[in-house]
Amino acid sequence: MTTTLLRPALRRALAQIRRVAPPRPAGAGKEVAGVFAEAEREFGMLPPPIALHAAAPEVLAASWVMLRETLVAGGRVDRATKEAVAAAVSAANSCPYCVQVHGATLAALLPGAAGSAPGRPGARAGAGAEAEATAAGVADWLRGAGGARFPAQAAPELVGVAVTFHYLNRMVNLFLAESPVPPGLPPAARSAALAVLGRLMRRAARGAPPAGTSLDLLPSAPLPGDLRWAAGTPSVAGAFARAAAAVDAAGARAVPEGVRALVTAELAGWSGEAPGLGRAWVEEAVSALPEEQRAAGRLALLTAKASYQVDDRLVAEFRHGRPGDTALIELTSWAALTAARELGSRLAERVTTAGHS
Repeated sequence: MTTTLLRPALRRALAQIRRVAPPRPAGAGKEVAGVFAEAEREFGMLPPPIALHAAAPEVLAASWVMLRETLVAGGRVDRATKEAVAAAVSAANSCPYCVQVHGATLAALLPGAAGSAPGRPGARAGAGAEAEATAAGVADWLRGAGGARFPAQAAPELVGVAVTFHYLNRMVNLFLAESPVPPGLPPAARSAALAVLGRLMRRAARGAPPAGTSLDLLPSAPLPGDLRWAAGTPSVAGAFARAAAAVDAAGARAVPEGVRALVTAELAGWSGEAPGLGRAWVEEAVSALPEEQRAAGRLALLTAKASYQVDDRLVAEFRHGRPGDTALIELTSWAALTAARELGSRLAERVTTAGHS
């Protein structure tokens, strides 16, 4: 399958968006169309994890600016290492869609890695082995199993990729199917489709665009204190400052103040551990809220701490009081980024307390 034939197929993948109306690129407004065009040009495809935000244009821009300035743009860190971060975070968040996309990209960037864990001894020799070992070391750092074996100057990009995917994984779990390839394909066809996707992503990755050029999609904003880990790289700092301001504004519109306070309190000091399969903790937490805010509270808390548990009933309960896609995207994006920022702060603390190469 050629890239020319694959691009229309990838655009049809937008039909896998669920719980909100799939966007129609041809009929998008100017602001949305501008983000779509830049994303397709620089990412190699219009990524459904970005496109699903289309009902809230400022949040759409925020999601793309974070992804573009951390993963896509050129910088101090090679793309394979960034993809290793994306895949490791996605696995930790139980996001099979993102694991498949970024696992396929990593396999294409490190030929021969498919089917084996990056960094396993004997997987390859020479520069490929060094890159694979670096990727594995970063994955160990993310899991807390090793120190930060990279220069301190690389931390804004690597923490930035991790925060971006803590955010995107939560949104993908809510609004996309479990795989980027069409359902019903036999295993061999699925593997082939993912390999083609990986090669397309590799082609785009080899032409890394300059950092900072997406920042004009959002107004300038000050960098919040919890994002100070980004300060050493202006493009990453600018991306997160702008994105945080846009998503905080969305949260102020869509999330009741009491719910925002509850979620913030529940996340304080949270290190990312799963709360368990039951929802008793959610019901206990929202019991302090007024009845009319509890649906928003349940959805926001589960988005933040266990996005894979969100189901259609929870979404319908929220829509009963706040119909339309915009409020749904704004609430879930606020909850997802609030959780991602908290986890990013924990990760950044491990960077500053660990030794660097």
